[in-house]
Amino acid sequence: MNIDEHWDKIRAIFNEAFGSCFHYAVSTVNEDGSPHVIPIGGLVLREDRTGFFFDEYCVWTRENLRRDPRVCILAVNADRTFWGKSLAAGKFLSPPAVRLIGTAGAMREATADEIAGFKNKVAYARGTKGYEKLWEPLYTVRDLKFDSFETIETGEMTEGLW
Repeated sequence: MNIDEHWDKIRAIFNEAFGSCFHYAVSTVNEDGSPHVIPIGGLVLREDRTGFFFDEYCVWTRENLRRDPRVCILAVNADRTFWGKSLAAGKFLSPPAVRLIGTAGAMREATADEIAGFKNKVAYARGTKGYEKLWEPLYTVRDLKFDSFETIETGEMTEGLW
């Protein structure tokens, strides 16, 4: 499937996923070829098949991307109401998840707009200790470029969604 044709739907699934569980599963490749998966909440998709994530705490991910820039990012809508309605209906009304495949660029300084945009996304938590610890020290990002995506198929439950 063509990623450009489905980019808006992919972004919508990512937004629903973040709203339901506050992170995405980001996978890189360890030195021995095994996968390394980490939850990252500080990821933003742009309108042009690219995105970026804040790279403040990702020690192993940082090392893996230095050697191999490939990434796979899984977004899952974990909202209980969404799942409850889908299970009751015997069909998902929209895709429950999607994987993006692409590459990460080098670390760079985050722009003021990138920081402000993300902080707006997590504004609901402003004033909490966790907000200060997770999202006050935002300085560096990695740009992401996506060249393909994979749908999540669960038989009849996801039939015809793409």
